[in-house]
Amino acid sequence: MKYILSIDAGTTGITILLIDSKLKIIDKEYSEFNQIYPKPGWVEHDPIEIWEVTLKLINILLNRNNDKTISCIGITNQRETTVLWNKHNGKPVCNAIVWQDKRTNDMCNDLIKDGHNNTVNKKTGLVIDSYFSATKIKWIIDNIDNVKEAINNKKILFGTIDTWLLWKLTGNKIHKTDYTNASRTLIFNIESKSWDNELLDIFDIPKSILPEVCPSSQVFGYTNKKIINDYIPISGIAGDQQSALFGQFGFNIGDIKTTYGTGCFTLVNTGDKKVISKNGILTTLACDFNGNPVYALEGSVFIGGAVIQWLRDEMQIIEDAKTTEKIAKSVNSTKGVYIVPAFTGLGAPHWNMEAKGLICGLTRGANKNHIVRAALESIAYQVNDLLNSLKNDMQLELNNMNVDGGASQNNFLMQFQSDISNILIRKPENIESTALGAAILAGLKLNIWSSKNELLRLKKSKTNYKPSMNSSQRKKSLNGWKKAVEKTKD
Repeated sequence: MKYILSIDAGTTGITILLIDSKLKIIDKEYSEFNQIYPKPGWVEHDPIEIWEVTLKLINILLNRNNDKTISCIGITNQRETTVLWNKHNGKPVCNAIVWQDKRTNDMCNDLIKDGHNNTVNKKTGLVIDSYFSATKIKWIIDNIDNVKEAINNKKILFGTIDTWLLWKLTGNKIHKTDYTNASRTLIFNIESKSWDNELLDIFDIPKSILPEVCPSSQVFGYTNKKIINDYIPISGIAGDQQSALFGQFGFNIGDIKTTYGTGCFTLVNTGDKKVISKNGILTTLACDFNGNPVYALEGSVFIGGAVIQWLRDEMQIIEDAKTTEKIAKSVNSTKGVYIVPAFTGLGAPHWNMEAKGLICGLTRGANKNHIVRAALESIAYQVNDLLNSLKNDMQLELNNMNVDGGASQNNFLMQFQSDISNILIRKPENIESTALGAAILAGLKLNIWSSKNELLRLKKSKTNYKPSMNSSQRKKSLNGWKKAVEKTKD
């Protein structure tokens, strides 16, 4: 039996999995890390903490499984989150600026007013938004002491979290990323598959700090023996959403998945065809079976499962996210209550950075159970907005959708998603699709599986959810959601 170590560096925590060649999870470790909110709208992570948590979990897992030989390592990561560090001492110049961070909204608005959005969209498939890496890089260069001088002296490197972890795992040696992560920076041309000089000029970012871009399935480097006590090839890297699509066996045109995590992300493989959305959906890169780049459409919801964290941590309405399913089922409806969790603006298909969250439709009869149910329903409504846009862009019906991510374990949410979107929902036996995708990408390069068919035989579905809501109720519920969303834009 061969074994793969998969590192899933998410937005709120690190998961390390040991996966065998039958795609069975043999062992798992998870730990959260600190979320840092220096100012309203700002979200940061400590890159050193991310690295230390990752290394600690790897060592725990390896020590517990010291009778097993690790063939390779795969890395998947929260995308867009931006780290700049000094390549001589390995220290970050500041905290990582997280994808949710909105400090560069004004910079983005100025770039849009200057007429750059069409050029950026044509070359990257994205829109100018603080969500992506480019303005975060620029902010660090302009606002952190001595960074400009250090760049001039060729001391500074940029990377998303995959690049940062690769750099650390290889003993401060390898500075690379993959196509999927590069495609989320706003400075990578998805047609030429290269860093784009015109975009670098627009955002005023020096090319010298950028990593080498590689296919998602290749040997990026080897672990430093002083760090992990072995030379293990790191042979798979992909951004979390593309990795999840790959982990759901989404190698073919039309394959679609939604990951329900901190945010929600719907990704559909469009193959060699670069589809440009007319409905607020992004064009990006995914992976074919060999780990090479193909095109995809992606809808991104900023606040998905995070709305449940908000109920727990800020509102203190619940003690544990796991209780929300039972609470939601304890009432027959939300009593007309809608929550629109636009805490960091609205993502696709609205792309309104100024929108604010709201609760509306409250009456004297509404209680905390209705609010919990409305919070869960808000996740499904947002995903439904994405699905409608994808249908229009691709000019086809979407009859089924694969799902994964932590919130997909909530049966109420999955059934409501099926009902409100009138679509068959398929949940796999292993919902760790993101980590699984990185493991498969890593294993393919080491020839752990001989063919696509051998891999496909390992696919296992666990639960299907079929729509049971009548069309009039669906229409009424969706109209209420639409009105609530409009209120966030006032």
